Amino acid sequence: MVGADGFEIRRAGTVAELLAAEHLYDGPARAEWAERFLASSGHVMLIAYAPGGVPAGFATGIEMVHPDKGAELCLYELGVDEAFRRRGLGRALTEALLAEARRRGCAGAWVPVDTDNGPALATYRSAGAVDEGVCAIRAWSFGGGNDRT
Repeated sequence: MVGADGFEIRRAGTVAELLAAEHLYDGPARAEWAERFLASSGHVMLIAYAPGGVPAGFATGIEMVHPDKGAELCLYELGVDEAFRRRGLGRALTEALLAEARRRGCAGAWVPVDTDNGPALATYRSAGAVDEGVCAIRAWSFGGGNDRT
């Protein structure tokens, strides 16, 4: 699919694709984690490629199923390389991920976002998201596998 400004958005399906987009992530990618990601049927990553084939942005989603809610998609992370920001690419990636959620038969989608992250809030609002109120997130860190050092 072609997104904003001629960027091509497509679903990542190989470890090589996930590793090639590493510069867009918060930390270094690991091949064993990329393999595990791809092996998980509920996980999806869309990568936006700039003309010339350079990964310019990505969106990841996780499909979750619950007995009283059915299937929903969590937009887990959205990232756009600084050189490609303010061109509508974040919105295009969000909309493409929402289209994937609909294709999967999800009843809805949601995204956790920091309340002081103005660019993310504007991106999600431009893609049709509504504010459902303040939410606090609490986390547990088990060390080892997910540390970013």
